[in-house]
Amino acid sequence: MRIAVASDHAGVAMKHTVAEHLRDRGYDVIDLGADGTEGAVDYPDYGAAIGREVAHGDAELGIAICGTGIGMSIAANKIAGIRAAHVSDVTTARLAREHNHANVLCIGARSLGPAVAVDAVDAWLDTAPGGGRHLERLAKLAALDDMNSIPLEP
Repeated sequence: MRIAVASDHAGVAMKHTVAEHLRDRGYDVIDLGADGTEGAVDYPDYGAAIGREVAHGDAELGIAICGTGIGMSIAANKIAGIRAAHVSDVTTARLAREHNHANVLCIGARSLGPAVAVDAVDAWLDTAPGGGRHLERLAKLAALDDMNSIPLEP
């Protein structure tokens, strides 16, 4: 399985830790940057890049890391077909995959330590997307992707 990873400047160190862990588990890792040499960078650029990588099928899943994880999740979720989940621990990571079929995991490098982040990544990867009632809800989320061009009611 191919997993894309991306970070802004605040998440570079954690991105490297997560990428190494993924490789150790046998995953093919696509590193979309930042690499730590360009100074401060803008999280929307990297969040959109990881969203596109997953939406276009170049990677099956993505992991995005910024200072809080919030900015990356907002940016990635702007891409149709992306269900990016900002997680704070193993439980939210597991439920993001099981209930929401999250295809991008977003982590805050300033709010999680490396061990918790790696545990959350493992929980997310080791959890199967759920069926049943979750599939109807996912269809509703997919319908929202199609609403981008529809004017909102006043």
